[in-house]
Amino acid sequence: MSHEIDSGEVLATVEASPARRVIGVAMLIGLGLMTLYVAMASTPGVAWQGFLMLVSGLALWMGYRMWHATAHRIELTAAGLRCSDGTEIIRIQDLQHLDRGFFAFKPSNGFLMRSTTSAERCWYPGLWWRMGRRIGVGGVTPGSQTKTMTEILAALMVERDAG
Repeated sequence: MSHEIDSGEVLATVEASPARRVIGVAMLIGLGLMTLYVAMASTPGVAWQGFLMLVSGLALWMGYRMWHATAHRIELTAAGLRCSDGTEIIRIQDLQHLDRGFFAFKPSNGFLMRSTTSAERCWYPGLWWRMGRRIGVGGVTPGSQTKTMTEILAALMVERDAG
């Protein structure tokens, strides 16, 4: 679903700071290189070596994906949330539930949303993801930005429900 959300005034943005971005990607690349080293240097068998090489490849791929995903930012307008590449995340009219609680199964420094409509799966590692009706925002994003965004989202939901 890559429809364009209203390009009105941006009320809030969430983006990974350069330091968080580098640290997150470096950790994944480091994990990939360490498991590759262990796989090549000393493994108890071919099955373990294959497993470690698979883990290494996945960690390196995740680092690559995170680097490209965190180059974007999430923008909140009066119409909804969108990614800076134009991908629609959720419209305010479709926002059913917002969960920013301490015990919520949510991304780090982030929040969860539930939509009234289901959409195709989408994943921007370290920034946001969508699986059906559930959307998670956060990861390598600062908590201050996501907190501000959730407060504005909650106000927009109250305004929508009052009208």
